[in-house]
Amino acid sequence: MKRIAIVGGGISGLAAAFALDERRRAGEALQFVVYESGPRFGGVLFTEQVEGCLIEAGPDSFLTEKPWAADLCRRLGIEDQLIGSNDGDRKTYILVKGRLVPMPDGLMFMVPTELAPALLTTLFSAATKLRVAREWWYPARQSNGDESVGALVERHYGAEMVDRLADPLLAGVYGGEASQLSARAVLPRFVEMESKYGSLGRGMLAARKNIRQSQPGPPIFSSLKGGMQQLAEALVGRLSPDVLRANSPVQAVQRQDRGWVVSAGYASDQFDGVIVATPANAAAPLLEIASADLASELRAISYSSSVTVALGFGRDVRATLPAGFGFLVPRREGKRLLAATFVHNKFPHRAPIDRALVRCFLGGSRDDQVLQLSDQDILEIVREELRQILGLKAEPLFARTFRWRSAMAQYAVGHLDRLQRIEGLVKQLPGLALAGNGYRGIGVPDCIRSGEAAVQQLLS
Repeated sequence: MKRIAIVGGGISGLAAAFALDERRRAGEALQFVVYESGPRFGGVLFTEQVEGCLIEAGPDSFLTEKPWAADLCRRLGIEDQLIGSNDGDRKTYILVKGRLVPMPDGLMFMVPTELAPALLTTLFSAATKLRVAREWWYPARQSNGDESVGALVERHYGAEMVDRLADPLLAGVYGGEASQLSARAVLPRFVEMESKYGSLGRGMLAARKNIRQSQPGPPIFSSLKGGMQQLAEALVGRLSPDVLRANSPVQAVQRQDRGWVVSAGYASDQFDGVIVATPANAAAPLLEIASADLASELRAISYSSSVTVALGFGRDVRATLPAGFGFLVPRREGKRLLAATFVHNKFPHRAPIDRALVRCFLGGSRDDQVLQLSDQDILEIVREELRQILGLKAEPLFARTFRWRSAMAQYAVGHLDRLQRIEGLVKQLPGLALAGNGYRGIGVPDCIRSGEAAVQQLLS
């Protein structure tokens, strides 16, 4: 009988537990335990119902093109609960000099694939539009080591594209800065396209044509009818309560003979293998005794924090808000808001027809100090900046504030080289595997994949 410990009860740890349980039910001689330091399982997957509105405290969806989350839903038997974003109304705005400017058609992430909309938009200056036109003839270039996303985008399109698109997009997704995040780790497709096509625009267009050769594509974002917490609840519901140990913070994970000892509180237990599914910076002190070198590398992966504020408004506000999914705020606009989502447009069923639901994001690597403020102070900042940006003066019917400290891993330049070193050090510790958003993707599907891969690593 092989015994496995999972340290961390977020989505990565739960996905690993379910993968182990599938193998146990298929006949493998396995036992496992999930240690969670807090009172609940699911990590950042947390959903509330307030006055008929469904509020996501953490991620509200996942990228449909990454299959691991939808596949897990199918294996859990909740495939019928999957829903897609309302892409017919998909429009995103960028705040430029105090005005909301829609992102032009044909823009794939931050790459223009259609010249006419890019040349006609007021989002870019004449100099940037000239760069966009010239970029179609950019020569192929082989990558010479890692560089920042900002450096790559600026080389193709200029500094304004970094300021107005790359930086706010990455702040919204990673809570990070284009000048710091690794191109190879965050946007590997861009690096591949540059080496194959030269022009990112032509590379993206070729990728889009390949997609269009098949049937019409699915929605960009997917979620669950009951919110993202529904996925965590489904996982917990399929696991025996005996294997779930809430309020059990682990202090150390140590090698002993041919196995591992996990110390939690005043108790220690022995296992054949351990999956550490915590943030990398939380994994570091746990593994200090087992490998100081590994702990040092894990500690070097930095994290940013975030604050999410959900505001509910009445019918009058809903009628006046712009159509579309929401807006992004470039750093040079001088706001503390990073972005806002019009949830009632993105996922219409999450708010009644007489309600507007707006989700605002603050923090990230540029404003970690916001977490030190009171809920009331944060709410006042959000309301004032929504007034400045949208002219929104109405009193919210309700407000909810959620804080996520050190929640988003920052894949700095050189991240993939660090991962190689980490993986080499892990190989020196048989029976150890790592999972979570600190390594090869921060989204929900990436975390699920990492948990499942950790199981495969231990049992292969």
